[in-house]
Amino acid sequence: MSFKTFLRHLREGFKNVFRNGWMSVASITSIVVSLFVLGVFILLVLNVNQIADKADSQVQINVHLTLNTDQKMREKLENEIGNMPEVSKVEFVSKEQGLKEFREDMGPDAAELLEGFDEDNNPLPDKLLVEVIEPTTVPFVAEKIEALNKTHEEQPIYKVNYGKGSVETLFKVTKAVRNIGFIFVAGLALMSMFLISNTIRVTILARRKEIGIMKLVGATNYFIRWPFFIEGALIGLIGSVVTSGALYAGYSSLVASVKGDPMLGLQLIPFEDIWLLLCGLLVGLGVLIGVWGSTVSIRKFLKV
Repeated sequence: MSFKTFLRHLREGFKNVFRNGWMSVASITSIVVSLFVLGVFILLVLNVNQIADKADSQVQINVHLTLNTDQKMREKLENEIGNMPEVSKVEFVSKEQGLKEFREDMGPDAAELLEGFDEDNNPLPDKLLVEVIEPTTVPFVAEKIEALNKTHEEQPIYKVNYGKGSVETLFKVTKAVRNIGFIFVAGLALMSMFLISNTIRVTILARRKEIGIMKLVGATNYFIRWPFFIEGALIGLIGSVVTSGALYAGYSSLVASVKGDPMLGLQLIPFEDIWLLLCGLLVGLGVLIGVWGSTVSIRKFLKV
């Protein structure tokens, strides 16, 4: 195809969008509504995944040391745990610091219960806080740490605690949330594709006489198809760009309102961090559906 012919098809495609008036508006509206619902679900899933990832990453292993563990043994144990490939960080928490944090967590209401506990009368042991690279490896790493007792006569580890049982449940729930979110988005994307393509198909159906006349006067299938191909791409592009703008305005407003209300305790992903992924996906999907709907719909009318 020559460049001159391509410009002709491009010009006809643009004209068709405006020439068909309300039918083009109906197709664009269908794309905007469908992609907007899809975009809202994608934003919801992304934020739910972030909350799930944050919950997973906050899981730590508490390695409580025996009371007679000296500094040399503690440092040796700290190095052994830190050298494990699954471990990202090891932090020592003294029993004094532990008591201070415990008082802060309990609040002023528990001041009477903790009265009498001080540096000389502290029932809490020293401990090591262990963070892992991959949260799902926490149970495995905890077992490896417990096994270190067998390599030392002193047996410096009193107890390893990571919330056994509840942690495994947390991982199962977050995994289920991610899978369900993915299934919903995929299903909604397919539904959007069929809804939009059917709307475009109605638009093409209304012009079947025009296609038939072009075919009868000798126009090739290739020549007829290209303007509709470009028209579908333009309708999809316009609809997806409008959708992206609406999502930006609505989501940015939501992020600002949530950020200004610390009582909610939520931290949504800033739109700037995901706009390229989201808008690229919506624009690509809109153009693809527009082209696909036009191509599939016109095929049956080319047989004259």
